[in-house]
Amino acid sequence: MTDAAPIARTRAALSVSDLTLHYGQSQILFGVSLEARAGEVTAVMGTNGVGKTSLLKGLAGRHPCSAGRVEVDGTPLERPSAHRAAKAGIAYVPQGREIFPLLTVRENLETAFACLPPGARHVPDRIYELFPVLGEMAQRRGGDLSGGQQQQLAIARALVTRPRVLLLDEPTEGIQPNIISQIGTVIEALRDEGEMAIVLVEQYFDFAWDLADRFVAMSRGAVTLSAAKADVAREDLLARVSI
Repeated sequence: MTDAAPIARTRAALSVSDLTLHYGQSQILFGVSLEARAGEVTAVMGTNGVGKTSLLKGLAGRHPCSAGRVEVDGTPLERPSAHRAAKAGIAYVPQGREIFPLLTVRENLETAFACLPPGARHVPDRIYELFPVLGEMAQRRGGDLSGGQQQQLAIARALVTRPRVLLLDEPTEGIQPNIISQIGTVIEALRDEGEMAIVLVEQYFDFAWDLADRFVAMSRGAVTLSAAKADVAREDLLARVSI
């Protein structure tokens, strides 16, 4: 996505230590710690309601964390807010996509300019290489796209910010199989470029297993497993994260 020098694949782009999060009086996250490395996909998995989406919202500054530490490339993210997180290099693709239905595809992509310096406010050609359909539909309104195309648009909008950390929340939800395959191919390409860490929350086990380099399993708001793919058996992981 940039002309920067290659970044070592073993470097932690995102470090999370002892993160806690509440909704009112209810504690949702209990001391969550994890690392996500540049050039890797880290899959966060678990049954519904274990805190996966809340974790991403906390990291993206969409909901305040009660305690803990978040670092991007070793720099602490102080008092995370959505704007500060984006400025620090965290891009969030939420469950449900949240595109602007009345704006064109091009205008949706340009909404990402807000966190970029003036000289960087353009849509890289790489976006349209990854998602050719968006170039073809640049003047079509976002609300007129299919669900799968809207998901592609949401991911593309996040990539316009040139993130160091890409957070994806259930990118396959409600998407037709051919688009799921295309999204998987894009995630693989982004991983292999080595410029960003990708944190993937996903219920579709086979999709996550095929893509991820590392797995974080959660239960009741806490991490129960954190391991490289080479160190965990598929059947054991499936048993941990299945309903």
